[in-house]
Amino acid sequence: MAAATITSKGQVTIPVKVRAALGVDAGDRIEFVEVGKGEFNIVAATRSVRELQGMLQRKGRKPVSIEEMNAAIAEGAARSR
Repeated sequence: MAAATITSKGQVTIPVKVRAALGVDAGDRIEFVEVGKGEFNIVAATRSVRELQGMLQRKGRKPVSIEEMNAAIAEGAARSR
């Protein structure tokens, strides 16, 4: 497990092992994505959009159309009222 210490200025040095796994280097951008209360993922923000293809795909599930997405959003919005 990699660990780091936060300085008094709020800065953190990302360990070499983590930088290598993310594929980031000096000058690259990273993003902190909230995944739960008090939990964040660190994501390299310098990747090409093409590298994201298939990232959310799950085995055994068919792709969802835009129409199906819109219907699900509308249904969720109707339930929240």
